[in-house]
Amino acid sequence: MKKLLFHFDTDPIASVFDTVVAYDGGADQLTQLAGVTPENCHPLVEGAIYTRAPKDKKNTALFIGGSDLAAGQELLAAVQKIFFQKFRVSVMLDSNGCNTTAAAGVALITRNVDVAGKTAVVLAGTGPVGQRAAVMLAMMGANVRLTSRQLDRSKQSCQLMKEKFDVDLEPMVASDDDSIAAALDGAHIVFGAGKTGIQLLRADHWQQHPTLEVLADVNTAPPLGFEGIDMMDNNTDRFGKKIFGGIGIGALKLRLHRACIGQLFESNDQVLDAKQVFEIAQGLD
Repeated sequence: MKKLLFHFDTDPIASVFDTVVAYDGGADQLTQLAGVTPENCHPLVEGAIYTRAPKDKKNTALFIGGSDLAAGQELLAAVQKIFFQKFRVSVMLDSNGCNTTAAAGVALITRNVDVAGKTAVVLAGTGPVGQRAAVMLAMMGANVRLTSRQLDRSKQSCQLMKEKFDVDLEPMVASDDDSIAAALDGAHIVFGAGKTGIQLLRADHWQQHPTLEVLADVNTAPPLGFEGIDMMDNNTDRFGKKIFGGIGIGALKLRLHRACIGQLFESNDQVLDAKQVFEIAQGLD
């Protein structure tokens, strides 16, 4: 029986990236549907849950993507409300690569440093990847500071993550030298989740910092998020600190994304969100 994956994208045009990884992850056939919303998803979900016998439902799965994490979360909630009893299929949320990218970065950090009780700073933390990275670090016992250039946005993201994942995050501003210094004061870990081409830290912010141990930056286009690192860094020692660059993180992200797609077809009752995707990341070599 063919493994069918239905890609519900919240954007007007479905992602090419997610198409490639879906096939590489084990889907026999991918159907992409763009502009999917909580209001129009009902017949789409019904088509997935009513068409195969209970023992065969594991061969049908849903993937929720798109650039807007809030829209993705709303769509996931709507999809789950349609499921009942054994009439369900497995579903994965990865809007803008939020879960797989964050999980890859945090998994690399936690393989090399025990983060429990340490202070972690997530720069540009209000975006999809930053929010999820903050949650995963908190799940591992870190004291997490989630930063934004605007305190109100940081507070809002911290509240949203508290409501969804029951984690406590500290909102902070990181917009100039003084606020960046305050955010990094006493910190051990920095995770950069900024947009492409946005520099978050200059070299002098981190190279001689007395407490920083690990830096991870997901950016892969110059200028990188952290000046003085290389996008190929993968547990590279620079100035006595362990560095992970965007390509180093990206290699694991791709492996993880493919593994998650394959996992969807193991049973019909899975929901792969931040916690579940991070657990899969921790299990990869």
